Amino acid sequence: MAEGLQVEVTNRQIWKIALPIGLAMMVPQLNLIINNIFLGHHSEHSLAIASITGIYYLVFAGIGFGLNNGLQTLISRRAGENRPEEIGKLFAQGVIIGLAISVFAIFFTYFITPFFFRLFLTPEQAEPSIEFLRIRILGLPFLYVYQLRNALLVGINKSKFLIIGTLAEAAANIFFDYTLIFGKLGMPAMGFNGAAVASVISEFVGMFVIFLVLSRKGITKQYALFSGMQVKKDYIKLIAKVSGPLVFQHGASILAWFFFYMLVARNASQTGLAVSTTMRTVFAFFGTFFWALAATTNSMVSNIIGQGKKDDVLGLVNKITKLSLTIAFFVCAALNLFPDLYLSLFRNDAKFIETGVPVLRAVAFAMIILSIGTIWLNAVTGTGNSQMTFWIEIAAVLFYCIYVFVVLEMRHMSILWGWMSEVLYWTVLFGFSYLYIRSGKWRSKVI
Repeated sequence: MAEGLQVEVTNRQIWKIALPIGLAMMVPQLNLIINNIFLGHHSEHSLAIASITGIYYLVFAGIGFGLNNGLQTLISRRAGENRPEEIGKLFAQGVIIGLAISVFAIFFTYFITPFFFRLFLTPEQAEPSIEFLRIRILGLPFLYVYQLRNALLVGINKSKFLIIGTLAEAAANIFFDYTLIFGKLGMPAMGFNGAAVASVISEFVGMFVIFLVLSRKGITKQYALFSGMQVKKDYIKLIAKVSGPLVFQHGASILAWFFFYMLVARNASQTGLAVSTTMRTVFAFFGTFFWALAATTNSMVSNIIGQGKKDDVLGLVNKITKLSLTIAFFVCAALNLFPDLYLSLFRNDAKFIETGVPVLRAVAFAMIILSIGTIWLNAVTGTGNSQMTFWIEIAAVLFYCIYVFVVLEMRHMSILWGWMSEVLYWTVLFGFSYLYIRSGKWRSKVI
């Protein structure tokens, strides 16, 4: 039963884990880009509002991602220790926690969020955002369970199965985006809200298909995934100890991004806000290469520590960093050579493209720093010291928020200077993560 749970520090092993993760991550990000393409052709107003609703939903998605990362660290550690009997128990308790958080998020979105949106946004921005999010948030339970299967499959070295559920989700999203936004094939023309309904349906489809795969491949039975769905306090405490700081970390990082978009909405033109929405798709799509390698770093660091090979950690992180940096240079070059082509996918408008080109080039440069920073930050997570990951994130978020407030709210500078905040943010993350891993203080951490 434990066959194939332990990993080796080789390029082949890195790509064996990272490529399926990257493909699985890329398809949902393609969904985001397709959503924005459809909305951009629907109206510039829809594309601009999508930046607010998208970042809001990402706050809660980020909380699920933090839970996923913590659970992945624990499952990978048990895999490295060759203790497969613990994996199903951890997964079941993770699902219980995820569903509880999603219930709170739905309540918050329906009854608390409208007050803040109406306080800080114009009625033209606030009302469609509230209506959209009251639909969109209903997909969160499906998303959380879907995310947790990532932790399971990556942790047990079965990342190749991620692709199947992701492709099903992508197909559903594209179909329902097209039919519900524009009213095609007999569907109602729901406009902006059609994207919300399409996303909820696609998240359910992805969750449903992947659990069919888990059942057909015998993974559900092998690890007894749902035999222990009653609350087990010891496991809940362990998951909370490792995942809790990561939940707050991801929530804080995306809240900072939400703060940024709120400032853009207050101080920039509708075109500037629409350009900023497009920049988010750059991180969403091209960032999947780096997020995949980051998730691989988390899993492999935890796994080899579980095997007792702590001396191999630094070499592993350096190896993955070189791969990530190589990809980043190609991405940066492509975006700098063809910025007009990328931007015209969203709106073939001269003012939109003129505003967007310098911002896109700044974001492309920031992705080089991101490609390094996210690897080293996830190495910290893989050591099991999620509290350190949290404090590193908080430091970066503070620098980020102070910068964007001064640049956008106080100095009223252009969105180009606002987006330079990404360089600052990822530089701080990399610096503190590098210092921690090089210090060796993580060697005494036990989870």
